[in-house]
Amino acid sequence: MGTLKLKSLSFNIFLIALLVCPFSIRTCHARQGKQYWPMPNKYFPTSMNNYNFAPEKISGDNSAIFNVLDYGAKGDGRADDTKAFEAAWEAACKVKASTITVPSGSVFLVKPISFSGSGCQPDIVFQLDGKIIAPTDSGSWGSGLLQWIEFAKHDGITIKGKGIIDGQGSVWWNDSPTYYPTDDFTYNSSEDLQQTESNSGKLPNTKPTALRFYGSNGVTVTGITIQNSPQTHLKFDDCTNVQVFSVGVSSPESSPNTDGIHLQNSQDVVIYNSNLACGDDCVSIQTGCSNVYIHNVNCGPGHGISIGSLGKDNTRACVSNITVRDVKIQNTLTGVRIKTWQGGSGSVQNVMFSNIQVSEVKTPIMIDQFYCDKSKCANESSAVAVSGINYINVKGTYTEKPVHFACSDSLPCTGVSLNTIQLNSVQESEHLSGPFCWEAYGELETATVPPIDCLKTGKPSGATVQSKSDYC
Repeated sequence: MGTLKLKSLSFNIFLIALLVCPFSIRTCHARQGKQYWPMPNKYFPTSMNNYNFAPEKISGDNSAIFNVLDYGAKGDGRADDTKAFEAAWEAACKVKASTITVPSGSVFLVKPISFSGSGCQPDIVFQLDGKIIAPTDSGSWGSGLLQWIEFAKHDGITIKGKGIIDGQGSVWWNDSPTYYPTDDFTYNSSEDLQQTESNSGKLPNTKPTALRFYGSNGVTVTGITIQNSPQTHLKFDDCTNVQVFSVGVSSPESSPNTDGIHLQNSQDVVIYNSNLACGDDCVSIQTGCSNVYIHNVNCGPGHGISIGSLGKDNTRACVSNITVRDVKIQNTLTGVRIKTWQGGSGSVQNVMFSNIQVSEVKTPIMIDQFYCDKSKCANESSAVAVSGINYINVKGTYTEKPVHFACSDSLPCTGVSLNTIQLNSVQESEHLSGPFCWEAYGELETATVPPIDCLKTGKPSGATVQSKSDYC
C-alpha cells in the first residue's frame, strides 16, 4: 500500500510539473484568446541571445486549403490572375485558420490588391511558394497607389513560404514610359509584344510599396523574398505583435527610396535572421514605434538602419525602446542612424545599438538633428528630443567619418553612452575626418578608437526647455 501511495504522489508531482514548467520557461501574454510571445526588455540580456521568438506552429488547418489555381489562376506570368486571388481569399476568409496556397513553379501576374480582414475569421495563412509579379503598364495603376499588395485589419495573419514577391520596379526607377520584361517571360508571338506596347504609358509619380500590412494584430512574415519594389518593400502601419524572420529583401543600390522594412505607428515588433539589401534604409523606424527588437540582420548595400526621419513639417514624433543588436552592415551610407528635422517635437528615447559590425560604411554612427533632404531648410528652435542612446561594441571600418553627432542648439542630445567602440578607416585619405560632436552630452564608458573626445559631459546649460506637452 505504501508503494502505491508513493507512485500516486510521484504521478501527481509529474502532472503539476507538466502544467507549470512551460510557463516558467516561456511565458505567454493572452490577447483576444491567443498567445503572443513576450517582448524582451530594452537591454535584452545575454540569456536571450538564442531565444526563439517564432511560434511553435504557424501553419493553418490542412483541411481548409484554398489553392489559387482552383479559382482560375493561370500562373503563366502573362494572364491577369487578380480575380482568382480575390476569389480564393473570399473563400478562405470564411474559415478560421485557413490556408491560401500560391504554388511553386508558376508566375502569377497580380494587379494592385487588398486582402481585407474585416469580417474574416482569424489566423489565416498565406502560403507563398510561387512567384507573384507586379504589372508594369500605366493602366493598372491609375493616378497612383500607395501600395501594390495589402493585408488590412487582420487578427492573426501569416505570410510564409519560399516564394517571391517581385515589384518589377526598374520601370519606376528609370521613369521609363514602357517596360519589356525579360525575366521569367518570353514573347510567344508578335501579338504579345503589341499588347504590351498598347498598355504602355507614363507611370504615376506615386510609387507603391510592394507589401503592406495595416491595422493588424499578430502578424508573421517568414521565408519569402521581396525584390525590386517600386518603393518600400515591406511596410507595417498601425500594427502590433509583428514577427519578421528569415526574410530576404533585394533591389539594386541604384533604386531610389526603396526601404527594406518600414515601420510606422507599430509596437512589439521583432525582426531577425534576415538579409536586407536595398537602395535606401534596410530598416526605417518612424513615429509611433515602440518595443522594436532587431537581431541578427545583414544589411547592405543601402543607407543602414535608421530611426527617422522624424518631425518633418513641425510634426510631433514619438519613438521609444528600440534595440538593434548582433547585426552586420556593409557598404552603406550610414550604419546606425537617428535623424530628425528642425522644428519638430516629441522624443526618441531608450535606444540600444549593440554588437554592430560595420564594413566600409561611410559613417557608422550618426545622430543628425539637422536632417534636410532638400537644398535648403529653415532654422528652427524646437526639435525632437533625443535621449538615452547607448552604443555598445560597435566595430569595423569606415570610409569617411567614424562618428557624427549633430544635435540641436536649443535641445541638445543627452544620455549618449559609448562603450567598446573600435572604428578604423579603410585607408588613409585626405577626405577622412575624425569624430564630430555638436551639443551632444553623455559618457565614454571605455576608451574608443579613434578617441571620441568631443562628447560633452554633464548636463547642457542654457538650452531651451520645451513644454512637457511637446514630449511623448
